[in-house]
Amino acid sequence: MTTLASSPATTEQEVVEFRRVHQRLGDAVEVAVRGKRGVIDLVLVATFARGHVLVEDLPGTGKTTLARALAKALGGEMHRVQFTPDLLPSDVTGTSVFDPRDGQVRFRPGPVFANVVLADEINRAAAKTQSALLEVMEEHTVSVDGTAHPVPEPFTVVATQNPIDLDGTYRLPEAQLDRFMVRTSLGFPDLEHELDVLRPGSTAGRIDDVPTVSDPTEMARLSAVVERLHVADPILTYAREVGVAIRDDRRVRLGASTRGLRSLVRAVQAHAASRGRHYAIPDDVRRLAEPVLAHRTVLTREALLEGHTSTGVVHQALERVAPPQPDRV
Repeated sequence: MTTLASSPATTEQEVVEFRRVHQRLGDAVEVAVRGKRGVIDLVLVATFARGHVLVEDLPGTGKTTLARALAKALGGEMHRVQFTPDLLPSDVTGTSVFDPRDGQVRFRPGPVFANVVLADEINRAAAKTQSALLEVMEEHTVSVDGTAHPVPEPFTVVATQNPIDLDGTYRLPEAQLDRFMVRTSLGFPDLEHELDVLRPGSTAGRIDDVPTVSDPTEMARLSAVVERLHVADPILTYAREVGVAIRDDRRVRLGASTRGLRSLVRAVQAHAASRGRHYAIPDDVRRLAEPVLAHRTVLTREALLEGHTSTGVVHQALERVAPPQPDRV
């Protein structure tokens, strides 16, 4: 009886290279986005883990600048889609068109056919158009007229979203929220960095000054390194117990799915590598539980009326679930 050989574990040398590239990308994005290195690192973690990113914040806080700077630093092809109420699904994914020159019907690719897709103000479009991203975000293919068209690899969607209480916005359905590996926000910069942004001649917000420091081939290779990073069974058990604690909370109507917990593990792998480790530790889970699981946690109406938040539920679950001891990891 033969068995399939397992993939080789990530080596320390590979982790050193990964951390160097991660640092270089963070420095490049920070040329345009000042004072938000923690958010930048989180977005890079999701990108290396082959995940998608939802950036939610008020207008004017730098959401689009972050996404465009990331695309410029990563290299490869980038397309931007400005979501509006009249945007159609075919405007996003593409459509079949008739070519009168030879009488053939051909597929015309939409803007999702790129390495980095910036979905700007995604919640200004109707639900039907939002759902057009579902298949391509999960399957990395677009199906038109029974034919599957693969998108380029690597493939990352960086979507920006305004708070749902602003005029002209639509709530993202839970099925689409589950496709985003992380949700984050920028917020306003502190005094030092906001003055830096306001100072005449500052490069803050200027995408042309962001250097391109990587390319799709390197990103795909390093993402494969992340996938092989060691995660011990006690860490996997810890991640699942946190997820179960959230699901069992009486305030929760819908908790993180198994896909959500898999996203947490993949993000944990990338975060560990970005810290120069070839193995995961409980602190990686604690650091990423909120950005990965909070937007997948839907509270009951009563809990919302009482002022509870999904972020608070995740943090309380982390307090209730004891992490594994070091000798077990």
